[in-house]
Amino acid sequence: MWTTGPALFDLRGTLRAPYDSRLISRQLCGVTTGVARVTMVEDVTVIATESLSKRFPRVTALDRLSVDVGPGVTGLVGANGAGKSTLIKILLGLSPATEGRAEVLGLDVATKGADIRERVGYMPEHDCLPPDVSATEFVVHMARMSGLPPTAARERTADTLRHVGLYEERYRPIGGYSTGMKQRVKLAQALVHDPQLVFLDEPTNGLDPVGRDEMLGLIRRIHTDFGISVLVTSHLLGELERTCDHVVVVDGGKLLRSSSTTDFTQTTTTLAIEVTDTDEHPDGTRAVRDALHARGVDVVDSGGGLPGAGHVLLLTAQGEETYDLVRDVVADLGLGLVRMEQRRHHISEVFKDSDEQRDAERKEAVGHGN
Repeated sequence: MWTTGPALFDLRGTLRAPYDSRLISRQLCGVTTGVARVTMVEDVTVIATESLSKRFPRVTALDRLSVDVGPGVTGLVGANGAGKSTLIKILLGLSPATEGRAEVLGLDVATKGADIRERVGYMPEHDCLPPDVSATEFVVHMARMSGLPPTAARERTADTLRHVGLYEERYRPIGGYSTGMKQRVKLAQALVHDPQLVFLDEPTNGLDPVGRDEMLGLIRRIHTDFGISVLVTSHLLGELERTCDHVVVVDGGKLLRSSSTTDFTQTTTTLAIEVTDTDEHPDGTRAVRDALHARGVDVVDSGGGLPGAGHVLLLTAQGEETYDLVRDVVADLGLGLVRMEQRRHHISEVFKDSDEQRDAERKEAVGHGN
């Protein structure tokens, strides 16, 4: 059965990594006895790669990638062709690396592939489900393939399909499922054998905005409710900002950055302002910008905005007085204030910075060539 807190033990009653236990003395009903104390090891490494490379005849998919991934939900972000799926296949022991080494849950991918796949769940990117069987039949089969006995496989399948929201539809043939339902079946088979870690390769592919939000919620619950660590790949940067504890950014098979999501999205001193238009001020954005300029404040019009509202103005907040000034200007003009908030960095800025650096290096190389 699924538990309501982080899953400390697997189906065999074995303490699951990354946890530690030791026997301590406690008074229970007036008698001193030994009690197992269980604590989570925060600094354990779930995935580690060192100078990992994968080269094909015409392309280098991974180029000396070195990264450590700890417990929690980690996002692996990069454009299509950045090497994300190649990395997962290597970590599962399904594809050999050209050079370098990698470990998953402390196991060497080059020699312990079968042991890794026993402890890891995998949700592939592409549609690979048999259309003529039901979700229950398929997930039970995958549970048996993972080593669960028949009764446990059926019980785990029912619980897992309930968790992913397919319990009522579990006996229908998969061929009649929507894209979102098929994605949930793939997620269920990755979870059914109670893994310590799951690899989710582009789990929101083909989903509409509502389905995408629901899938992201399920992914978050995998760790918060059941204690399973997650490596999720995506080329949609906003998804990872909302879902992940840690983000690894790769581009062209190379590591651009690896840090916590909080570090990526730290608050800046830039203040974002958005206002509505009125009959008196058909362009409310311009009116606010002009009024702030008259008070000696430099404002940048960033474009965009919410439907029915104006553009977004950006300015540097010098302190609380900046907020007061904006409030007073908007009130004096009789405009509606849609939002006034400190801007946060976005993961996409890492790619922008990388592109600008490459352009600068290219220009420098051309200059030296002359």
